Amino acid sequence: MNLSDKGAKKTSDFLQGLGVPVCASHLSASTKRFPDGAQYRIEIPSCENPQSLAAVLEEAIRYRVRVHRVSQGSGIMLMTDAEISEMLRMAKQAKIELSLFVGPRAPFDTSPQPLAPSGKVIGWNLRGCAQLTYAVEDVKRGCDLGLRSVLVCDLGLLWILDEMKKVGELPANLCIKISILHSIPNAATAKIFERLGATTLNVSPDLSLEHFWELRQAVNTPLDVYVEVPDGFGGYIRYYEAPEMIRVASPMYVKLGLRNAPDIYPSGRQLEQVGILMSRERVRRARIVLDLIERYTPEAIMSEEGPSDLGIPEI
Repeated sequence: MNLSDKGAKKTSDFLQGLGVPVCASHLSASTKRFPDGAQYRIEIPSCENPQSLAAVLEEAIRYRVRVHRVSQGSGIMLMTDAEISEMLRMAKQAKIELSLFVGPRAPFDTSPQPLAPSGKVIGWNLRGCAQLTYAVEDVKRGCDLGLRSVLVCDLGLLWILDEMKKVGELPANLCIKISILHSIPNAATAKIFERLGATTLNVSPDLSLEHFWELRQAVNTPLDVYVEVPDGFGGYIRYYEAPEMIRVASPMYVKLGLRNAPDIYPSGRQLEQVGILMSRERVRRARIVLDLIERYTPEAIMSEEGPSDLGIPEI
């Protein structure tokens, strides 16, 4: 928290007068920025279908939240062409990036290992070359429809997609976003992902400010940081830390997960209403976080609507 805020400074002085130490950040501010000069953007995750995206856009107007990116977790393979196209149309009209998850992953496959207590180490990676092929086909299908941002959680797939971009098999402006399901915990790992072509890095949501600072010293790629984390990843609510996260880790996407909410992956009609309500609530939570950022670090710069480096659909 920026103690230059008068109210926060007064609280700090009072606590110190009682002999209570105050944690003042000793970490240097990041001088790195998005191409438009901004320090942060807003991402609403787990937007699973056109109905949920419509809800996000409606609530964004209601709560005055400038959304820059929405992401989805169920996968391209579980959507019809018509559904994808509808989401692409809405995202393009709103000038936001739409990032859809790549299809088959280990838990969708025929092995029980990803669901076994010790076998969960495989995460949501791809099993065998067949799944790699299916995943590439998923990305190609999305790109053919106009998608320009995909969400991946397999290191090999990241490398393949980047190689395909280099030779023109995929659009050169395709954004490759790393999923929280492949959370990045340290600076060395972040450098590997950056070198392999990741355009945005989802970091482990339990990292300290020092860890965020270390990551930012090592890489230039934007970081995706949950300030509210789904229960499956720990359920942390770190709203008051958001201003300092932005200061030491910019450029970054402020992500709003949702605690005390069901896991809806893979989503479908059976969970449609739940998903819509969760999407609405994430936008409301984003307003709360934005109010904190504006209160304690009003000098922090947020991107305007539709910056050119976003993976805005091309339809």
